Amino acid sequence: MEEQYQPQRVEANAQAYWNDNRSFEVTEDSSKEKFYCLSMFPYPSGRLHMGHVRNYTIGDVISRFQRMQGKNVLQPMGWDAFGLPAENAAIQHKVAPAKWTEENIAYMRDQLKSLGFGYDWSRELATCQPDYYKWEQWFFTRLFEKGLVYKKMATVNWDPVDQTVLANEQVIDGRGWRSGALIERKEIPQWFVKITDYADELLADLEQLPDWPEQVKTMQKNWIGRSEGVEMQFQLAAPVADAPADFSIYTTRPDTVMGVTYVGLAAEHPIALAAAKNNPELASFIQKCKQNTVAEADMATIEKKGIDTGLTAIHPITGEPVAVWVANFVLMDYGSGAVMAVPGHDQRDWEFATKYGLTIKQVIKPETDDSECDLSKAAFTEKGVLINSDQFDGLNFEQAFEAIANFLIEAGKGSKQVNYRLRDWGVSRQRYWGTPIPMVHRNNGEAVPVPLEQLPVELPTDVTLDGVQSPIKSNPEWAKTTDPATGEAATRETDTFDTFMESSWYYARYCSAKFNDGMLDKDKANHWLPVDQYIGGVEHAVLHLLYARFFHKLLRDEGLVSSDEPFKRLLCQGMVLAETYYRDDKGGKIWISPQDVEVELDDKGRLIKATHKVDGQPVHYDGMSKMSKSKNNGIDPQVIISKFGADTVRLFTMFAAPPEQSLEWSDAGVEGAHRFLKRAWKQVYEHASRGPADKVNPAELSDSQKDLRRKTHETIRDITNDFANRLTFNTAIARVMELVNALAKFEDSSPQGRAVAQEALETMVLTLAPITPHIAHNLWQTLGHQGAVVDATWPSVDESALTRTTLQYVVQVNGKVRAKIEVAADADKSSVEQTALTSENVQKFITDKTVRKVIVVPNKLVNIVVG
Repeated sequence: MEEQYQPQRVEANAQAYWNDNRSFEVTEDSSKEKFYCLSMFPYPSGRLHMGHVRNYTIGDVISRFQRMQGKNVLQPMGWDAFGLPAENAAIQHKVAPAKWTEENIAYMRDQLKSLGFGYDWSRELATCQPDYYKWEQWFFTRLFEKGLVYKKMATVNWDPVDQTVLANEQVIDGRGWRSGALIERKEIPQWFVKITDYADELLADLEQLPDWPEQVKTMQKNWIGRSEGVEMQFQLAAPVADAPADFSIYTTRPDTVMGVTYVGLAAEHPIALAAAKNNPELASFIQKCKQNTVAEADMATIEKKGIDTGLTAIHPITGEPVAVWVANFVLMDYGSGAVMAVPGHDQRDWEFATKYGLTIKQVIKPETDDSECDLSKAAFTEKGVLINSDQFDGLNFEQAFEAIANFLIEAGKGSKQVNYRLRDWGVSRQRYWGTPIPMVHRNNGEAVPVPLEQLPVELPTDVTLDGVQSPIKSNPEWAKTTDPATGEAATRETDTFDTFMESSWYYARYCSAKFNDGMLDKDKANHWLPVDQYIGGVEHAVLHLLYARFFHKLLRDEGLVSSDEPFKRLLCQGMVLAETYYRDDKGGKIWISPQDVEVELDDKGRLIKATHKVDGQPVHYDGMSKMSKSKNNGIDPQVIISKFGADTVRLFTMFAAPPEQSLEWSDAGVEGAHRFLKRAWKQVYEHASRGPADKVNPAELSDSQKDLRRKTHETIRDITNDFANRLTFNTAIARVMELVNALAKFEDSSPQGRAVAQEALETMVLTLAPITPHIAHNLWQTLGHQGAVVDATWPSVDESALTRTTLQYVVQVNGKVRAKIEVAADADKSSVEQTALTSENVQKFITDKTVRKVIVVPNKLVNIVVG
């Protein structure tokens, strides 16, 4: 062992050992308890950022700990390789997405290996590989055959310049994020998967997930959005050519139906389109509505606009005429594309009615006089008692719900309904870099699936992107094929899958990543699944996690897996924050990397001055913010690894904050972590240089030796709880540091002194091994062990070592601490009192005073009250 800690050499040796011995490759072993630990796989953007490092370090620490518990641990890694960023990079760098992606994967794989993550690389996959997406295509055809897939016209965000569909997040202030063109709402044919068929099960099975964060489960419940309400029909007062005679609405507040003063239709509603044929003003308004996004969330913030169609509908209960409006906040793809408007009791409807001078009618009053109900100021949206509602007056919400629902049912104008906010999953994308949808279109318009023997439908990779149209859409030759049933000429589907499709089942494919005879090897999948620990950001709480849960149930119903849920325990790690600095520039800000800033701090660590390292001129501090390209405050992991080593990076990210909380990057914290590792290295070096140590003989230990041994086993006990139950790695590291401090104060070169020091050092190495595996690999061997620490078992607690022969009491006089005393662990109350009263420090404060009372709190405190 070298005297100085040289992390690059230490880490290279450890990684070579793991690689040569295939330390992390696993197969199914029924003799051991399995543990499947998985971190959400990355998009191969080119290089890791600190968010990746934190996520994957957490997963690796958990995996290594569970391995030391004797479990058979699977921890795989792969690449979420399809998606729009690769297309954008291809356009920018004039390189095919496949080549750009492959180069990025190679670089990022090396980065992951340099951090010492214990992945089973034999299971590596990339979603852009045909042997992966072949089975996704096959599964889609199975869903089609089961009736769980369909195609229909759907309203999308259309960029008229780029001639492509945009996701909601790609529409910025009503314009395409790349072209800047005003986007349009356009109807195009789209493929859908019937996730709504599983809505009840997706909701109910959240109760099977006690080890998921409540926040995530609540977000999923809200996204699924189960509600009980009433569907009712409104008849048009007069027929309109080419339009249906009536329309339906759904409401969860049937108690307010007597307050309907107008109804709102979506711009694409058949009645609105029919009415617009002879109404140029309405037609113009509908055209303008097409320049809104189709995001439901955006409807809450856009300016509410509408136009009176001139039509009236018949109220289903009163028979009175109700004005029919077209409103920009009503979406055709949500519900029936029509809403009843009750401005007295819905704030959005109130704002709309106030803007256009429409009637506002009160039909609900507060149950008590405590609630304010001034409809001139705002809508009254609470549930209460019905008024101005004819035969329903005086009913509360529950009574009115039943009475009005029954009235509508008996009149043949309505029914009770359970509805969901959740909509079927639209999986079509008009982009190139994705999995081709495995459907063939016959000349008669019918779509049929591509049979298994013709799969995969491969995506051509030697392409040039023009930034406007997908190469498989612009190349008619690619689309030419034959009908698999008749052999007649047909065309391929040129849409590709939403990339959420690939990330919804990758966790299952890892179980048999190289299996060629099916989507999954059922035996292997059922051996490993469900995932025991899943780790990823809370930003994936809804879509990815919901789609993965849905996909797992589809896999189960296909007979490929036997479990109901894919992920048993979920940990959502917090963000990584870093300091931000900027300079003003023509009304804007130029963001400066923290690595280019020199800071001056006061003695309390507060910022006094910040200057640019290049020119020495001042820069402005803007606080801590999430690491991002936009604020130029990302820290390149490779720079830190090169300077301090991977173990330092791992130690700092685990110590700086609990995993669920945000982590504030600190150069001083990184340097502190490095100093600690050098200190641990030095302690082992100095101990080992004196030669081998004896075994501990508890019967021969002195009091000081017993104290260190007790500290060692208290550390094992507490850290085991931190790792296994609490997942609080920062407190675990703090406990190791305390043990290191205790060792530093322990000066005993006797045989048993060296024996208890050896045990403490071994405990330090073993408990650090999941967090800083490289240095632990070296130190374990230095302490005389033949086997590698990666194959060592977690230390066990010797309960007898925890027994104390003495206890420490804090002694207070009139509530102020005056001394600390040591007494025999079995001392009775009177002995404790006597020792406290005769303590030299205590005597100073009780001499010449009357001791009125002595209070003994067992094992903790003596309080002496004097007067």
